[in-house]
Amino acid sequence: MELKRVVVTGLGAISPLGLNLTETWENVLQGKSGAGPITHFDASMFKTRFACEVKGFDPSKYFDRKEARKLDMYAQYAIAAAQEAIENCGVDLETLDKDEVGVIFAAGIGGIQTFEQEIGYYYSHEEQGPKFNPFFIPKMISDIAAGQISIMYGFRGPNFSTTSACASSTNAIIDAFNYIRLGKANMILAGGAEATITPGGVGGFNALTALSTRNDDPTGASRPFSASRDGFVMGEGSGCLILEELDHAIARGANILCEVVGGGMSADAYHLTATHPEGLGAILVMKRALKDAGMNPEDIDYINVHGTSTPVGDISESKAIKEVFGEHAYNLNISSTKSMTGHLLGAAGAMEAIFTILSLVNDIVPPTINFTEGDEDPDIDYKLNFTFNKAQKRTVDAALSNTFGFGGHNASVIVKKYSK
Repeated sequence: MELKRVVVTGLGAISPLGLNLTETWENVLQGKSGAGPITHFDASMFKTRFACEVKGFDPSKYFDRKEARKLDMYAQYAIAAAQEAIENCGVDLETLDKDEVGVIFAAGIGGIQTFEQEIGYYYSHEEQGPKFNPFFIPKMISDIAAGQISIMYGFRGPNFSTTSACASSTNAIIDAFNYIRLGKANMILAGGAEATITPGGVGGFNALTALSTRNDDPTGASRPFSASRDGFVMGEGSGCLILEELDHAIARGANILCEVVGGGMSADAYHLTATHPEGLGAILVMKRALKDAGMNPEDIDYINVHGTSTPVGDISESKAIKEVFGEHAYNLNISSTKSMTGHLLGAAGAMEAIFTILSLVNDIVPPTINFTEGDEDPDIDYKLNFTFNKAQKRTVDAALSNTFGFGGHNASVIVKKYSK
């Protein structure tokens, strides 16, 4: 069968850098960090006492107080991002065939805040017997953001959540892309949300020694590819993309931001939390994305890398890029926007896909901030253009976004400028 073409017509963002798409993107281009001391809970006894929190979020702008009580914070972020994306795409909800609109929304963990609160209350009041909020389960489960968005708008197309750790929302985008090009929906809201800056979230990643402990310099802590990197910085928020079948978008006069042309998925099949040291899974996923897009390595201008600021992960991804792109690797721009947003876990892929799309729209590559000195490890080749510290203007016709998750899950998506 002939596959349909898929375009992006709307974007929405709730991030540590802003409560909307415009504010977030402006701060990315300015190289601002979203990191600061943790305010969501008392972190004074934790090894890591800072994170990239969403600041000033007001649930009452999106739903009434009664509805807010039924939603974990990750779902609140998801709904807010989805609302902006729908407004951004300019669709007429009154005439839209909602049977043909789906929601595929990811979470790596889901309602961990709700889980901690409810279980904590139970064990601190155990002598009183079980007493749980009737919304405990629907607030906690990782699929509920997709469900809540569909209920809010009456979208009756494909509806589910993807969970593959930090690759979750890239998998959501790829699933949406595949469903639309196979003719199973006209439009899908795809993205991810996460709100894991909680005692369990921070404490758990501390126990894995995965987080930076640069407590004296939060804004400088996320420093991908810098020799002094010591772990990732936790972030939170949500990103939402409106993927749409091309003819459907043209028929309603939509503003087309870009075309989605390929997606790749692979597994490291190596380790519970560590990437493969030779980047084998990363090599495979990028090659699969290129093959799916019918593109050559030379066609890619920019890679938004996974680039978490961990000692091992940054090395393996750098090696994988050189293996896949060969000499063209030196003509690419590469950047890790996690240096500014922190790591949004299950929402990372969606947020970074948004930045990748905006690089196409604006012909500018966001920076990798906080670079100070190169790594002595020869496997990071600093002749590659990591776009350190300042955004760089260049023509970006096609770009790739990488995400890799605990468990060895890898997902890459390719977007390019739309042309008839």
